[in-house]
Amino acid sequence: MAVDGASLFWGLIFGAIGLGMFVYGRKQRRVVPFACGLGLMVFPYFISDLYLLVAAGAALLLASYFIRV
Repeated sequence: MAVDGASLFWGLIFGAIGLGMFVYGRKQRRVVPFACGLGLMVFPYFISDLYLLVAAGAALLLASYFIRV
């Protein structure tokens, strides 16, 4: 599997945002930010296509914004 710079960059960005959401969700005991943060940290390991990586990250970010539980 070849990894290019753009995939590493987007993985780092989504992972950093995911870490912040994960910590926030854990401290506030909120399920949606906790789960989306965990998803943002983990999914770049499994997706190698750049466009799919950005789309999945954007979907998780939008889900955490629009779903209020």
